[in-house]
Amino acid sequence: MNIKPIKTKSDHRAALKEIDRLWDARKGSANGDRLDVLVTLVKAWEDKHQPIDPSDPIEAILFRMEMEGLTRKDLEPYIGPRQRVSDILTRKRSLSLKMVRKLHEGLGIAAEVLIRE
Repeated sequence: MNIKPIKTKSDHRAALKEIDRLWDARKGSANGDRLDVLVTLVKAWEDKHQPIDPSDPIEAILFRMEMEGLTRKDLEPYIGPRQRVSDILTRKRSLSLKMVRKLHEGLGIAAEVLIRE
């Protein structure tokens, strides 16, 4: 498989198949570099054609925490003291506009998601 832009579902399936074949490639090797490029192409295509939006702000925050390996303590600069982080994550308190801005700028969570009810 030649590396090329992913334009169709068929291209996407072929790229996924190649990624599966290359999955154990050593980082820095020719196959490892090929894997990195394919993963980047697949992610870009999936972000455009198969977007997955978390259904609410708390799910988005929890998803980002999981993806980045963050703890509740890591959220304190964006949300505030430990108790406030807990109140937000247990849905006892809503996000303020200031929190939304900080989470968007600091963690890259889409503001549109963070302002949902």
